[in-house]
Amino acid sequence: MLYYLIQFSDQFGALNVFRYITFRTGGAIMTALVFMFIFGPGLITALRVRQGKGQPIREDGPASHLLEKQGTPTMGGVMILMAWSTATLLWANLSNHYVWIVFWVTMLFGMIGFYDDFLKVSRQDHKGFPGRIRLLLEVLIAGVATYLVMSLGKEPFSSSLTIPFFKDTLIYFGPFFVIVGILVIVGAGNAVNLTDGLDGLAIVPVMIAAATFALIAYLVGNVNFSEYLQIHYVPGTGELAVVCGALLGAGLGFLWFNAPPAMIFMGDTGSLALGGLLGSVALVTKHELVLAIVGGLFVLEAVSVIVQVASYKMTGKRVFRMAPLHHHFEQKGWKEPTIVIRFWIISVILALIGLATLKLR
Repeated sequence: MLYYLIQFSDQFGALNVFRYITFRTGGAIMTALVFMFIFGPGLITALRVRQGKGQPIREDGPASHLLEKQGTPTMGGVMILMAWSTATLLWANLSNHYVWIVFWVTMLFGMIGFYDDFLKVSRQDHKGFPGRIRLLLEVLIAGVATYLVMSLGKEPFSSSLTIPFFKDTLIYFGPFFVIVGILVIVGAGNAVNLTDGLDGLAIVPVMIAAATFALIAYLVGNVNFSEYLQIHYVPGTGELAVVCGALLGAGLGFLWFNAPPAMIFMGDTGSLALGGLLGSVALVTKHELVLAIVGGLFVLEAVSVIVQVASYKMTGKRVFRMAPLHHHFEQKGWKEPTIVIRFWIISVILALIGLATLKLR
């Protein structure tokens, strides 16, 4: 919205600053952060009053969670989405189609997660939205988003998968690229959802990934930087740096309340939405496989669940003491802060590797 102030820059030269993506990204970060600090306490109080017993804790999970996390309210993703959407709508160029695609993927995934959280809280049961229906809705949203991204780009590039470390290598999928997009967006959403199991565990890797893709979006959307780095130029994607910046600010604010011991959980409302956001940004910037590197922690968590379920069904034995992976380390005796901080370190390392793909070509 503020972007349109540049129309008056001839009369007021200072307004020309709104033309720059870097300035508006910084503005989005601060707006979302301040929003969380101002409205966060009140929202947490309202959610605690409305939910009563808070998020239901799985009885088959770690025993310590029944004692330490009982009564903590969930749906903190509402706070994140409110701060993020306010900052995005205020600072992004709203005539950019990619901004709206990412915006609606995020919000619709958040709505699915919200309904899931609502069912869990109202029934006081960890079983929420039926899995097949939820997955079907996610697939439909991701499929439409991918189709729109493909239609906005130029063939054959828009229907191809780029390969990290190789500047000219493309794998052409044609219309079947919709399937690739679905896997990226839905996979990212559910991988973040599986990671959200300990205080602060999911939100920091999400912020790290958001900061990384803010830089990637800015570089990919700039013809000079993309040519210098020999990465594929995608016009219009630079504006997604503002979107990712808004997420970074909202995430920092949420971490203030989610740091151990958490005052609130993000719930599926937040984890599904944030994963969907990262997946859709990766799709638009044509860095789908780089997301698997930068978000490698989410991939590990998801793979641990897949391996655990497959092994148990085929052999009757479990590979991990408990899945997702963070629960495995809890069962081994690691303290929650130790797991969380070490996983944060892993996320930073993976982000640096992901950024290295921009130059090592």
